Amino acid sequence: MAKDKKTKSAPKPAAAAKAPGKNDTVIALLKREGGASLAEVTGATGWQPHSARAVLTGFRKKGYAIHRTKTDGVTCWSITADPAA
Repeated sequence: MAKDKKTKSAPKPAAAAKAPGKNDTVIALLKREGGASLAEVTGATGWQPHSARAVLTGFRKKGYAIHRTKTDGVTCWSITADPAA
């Protein structure tokens, strides 16, 4: 009779830290002093303006408090409250 041998598998390597995604990049921009303009968000992500605005709407639905200001004809958005807070 052959005995079943349990083979030890090599330990799995530790998971690498996940690189920040585009949403994380946008949140970081919005948390800066003065927030971020649409041009800054689209420049940092490569998104079209309508996509960037849709993401802002999605953040609102997730519970972020997004504040919009307009200075010298440039609209900027900033996060004033985090849903985790």
